[in-house]
Amino acid sequence: MTQRSSVSGQRSARAPEAPWHYCLEVRDLAAGYEGTPAIRAISFAIPPGQMVGVIGPNGAGKTTLFKAILGLVPLQGGQILLHEKEAHAQRSLMGYVPQIDDLDRRFPVSVRDVVMMGRYPRIGWVRRPGADDAAAVRAALERVDMADLAHRQIGRLSGGQLQRVLLARALAQDPHLLLLDEPVSGVDTTTQHAIFAVLESLRDAGKTVVVATHDLNCVVERFEQVLCLNRRLVAYGPPTQVFRDSVLEETYGSHLMIVRVGDRQVVVADEHRHRTHPVRRPERG
Repeated sequence: MTQRSSVSGQRSARAPEAPWHYCLEVRDLAAGYEGTPAIRAISFAIPPGQMVGVIGPNGAGKTTLFKAILGLVPLQGGQILLHEKEAHAQRSLMGYVPQIDDLDRRFPVSVRDVVMMGRYPRIGWVRRPGADDAAAVRAALERVDMADLAHRQIGRLSGGQLQRVLLARALAQDPHLLLLDEPVSGVDTTTQHAIFAVLESLRDAGKTVVVATHDLNCVVERFEQVLCLNRRLVAYGPPTQVFRDSVLEETYGSHLMIVRVGDRQVVVADEHRHRTHPVRRPERG
């Protein structure tokens, strides 16, 4: 039986040893807007070098959770630690890739300008970028295969190209913790594979990667841990333990219907922006 509000100590065998037992710890978190909590009773911990999928229906608080970790939403209770210290004091160690809809493409900046913004948490907004910053931007663009478009205005990019640029902006910061809010939503399959190849390489290098997604099948195949959220923590642990009918029903409520088709579960979601996802039942073991 999956334990609710559990803290997993499992770490990836691929990641090198790190001096911290956990990269991120969230303890009894409550956060929201104008005094009203959007999420509450959230507790979990993530060791370095893991990829964690965050799932839940629209309005479940996934974006609020990310913004609380980043210090962009006031805490109404609880504590967030990064490397065993208060997270809000270590913002430069956290990279964030927001949803594409959060970016105004009409703003007259180039791809290179956007990626350079990822350096500002380290160099500040007053000091001019130096040679090291320019090198970090070039390396980030090359990593997401966007170096040839460095001088293109962002309004002339496709959705997949823009998503790569936002990822490059976070990579230029060289974060220890990377938070991505639906990074493959609405992009083509080639871009999806390219993004996950980068994320998996970061994980293998010891970075901690947390991804909010609606693609449950992707979580089964690619993530060590899954966090089920619906304004509170429903369950947290490996997909083999968490993906049970009762947990998914509690996470999605009336917005989810689970139907078995052969050896698969087909998760049919009727909420706006949710899609039907065939979820392969993980092997027990």
